[in-house]
Amino acid sequence: MKTHLFSEGTINGVTLKNRIVRSATWEGMCDEEGRPSERLIDLYRALCQGGVGLIVTGYTYVRSDGRQLPGKMGIDSDDQIPALRNLTQAVHDAGGRIFCQLVHAGGQASAKAIGGRPLAPSEVKDATSPDLPRAMDQQDIREIVAAFAAGAGRAKLAGFDGVQLHGAHGYLINQFLSPLTNLRQDSYGGSLENRMRFLQDVYAAVRQEIGPSFPVTIKLTAADNIEGGITLEEAVTVARSLDEWGIDAIEVSSGTAASGEEGPIRRQIDSPGREAYNARYAKRIKEQVGVPVIAVGGFRSKAVSEIALEKGDADFIALSRPFIREPDLVRKWQEDSSQRAHCISCNGCFRPGIKEGGVRCVLV
Repeated sequence: MKTHLFSEGTINGVTLKNRIVRSATWEGMCDEEGRPSERLIDLYRALCQGGVGLIVTGYTYVRSDGRQLPGKMGIDSDDQIPALRNLTQAVHDAGGRIFCQLVHAGGQASAKAIGGRPLAPSEVKDATSPDLPRAMDQQDIREIVAAFAAGAGRAKLAGFDGVQLHGAHGYLINQFLSPLTNLRQDSYGGSLENRMRFLQDVYAAVRQEIGPSFPVTIKLTAADNIEGGITLEEAVTVARSLDEWGIDAIEVSSGTAASGEEGPIRRQIDSPGREAYNARYAKRIKEQVGVPVIAVGGFRSKAVSEIALEKGDADFIALSRPFIREPDLVRKWQEDSSQRAHCISCNGCFRPGIKEGGVRCVLV
């Protein structure tokens, strides 16, 4: 009998063979110009062969001043399109689907990597960076909005099946949404309506660039999990607005690098009770919108994933770290429903991304 998890799903006309998404992951496997390596292509091919329904790429910067960690993918130049097309072709040849995650790091960008001060909504130092950012002026806003649109256009030309805007984890869109990092006193700051304006501008420009039939989704923070940050009720309002504007799906996450134990990449997920830590947020948002909702965060077993779908917490589930160790995890779940991911959520996989040029599980 086909379960919820292994039933087909659709996002704006794109059919996915199951409800399992490889959520965006920094792999550190691109060259200095942001072009994917053969190693990354091989990884994505393995994920498709292992049964993943949809791959969301790792963080893909829309402008060079939005870079953060090394080895990230870029989509800020037409010169990158041929290499990106090789990536999407490999995924499609393996029977998969792939969305490109469009991002600008804002105040989390590396001054060393970009050769200058990072840009942010306000001069608020990010907890992850030693650099004080420069507050964006209106021209900066217009230019970065245009960069998101241009990136979406390149993604379509490169053969991606859709795009995802990164509106979570303390990156630029999240920085505008959060009262912790947005202290502006113009039309882009203050009220939630104003703090949403940058996101609205980005979405409108992207949609105009790629048209109504190309999926535009978002990874949205449901809460900063920091006192004074964006709250669940505010996130619900943002999600409702996105639904009204025409977003095609919402992936629900929470936390930033400054959120401590309630950050987006939590440790010690060693029992079913510690899994699915954003499911309650996803359910709250799903109750208020009419588009598919994707829950991400701590899924380690087929049983918990099935429960999240059966309870109506989400329409899809997304996971990342387990696939670093087991790209064939989906197939294992199909063959043995009691199989838990071997990932112990130690986050050791990210250290080789900096030191060795690519993430990998350090326990195998």
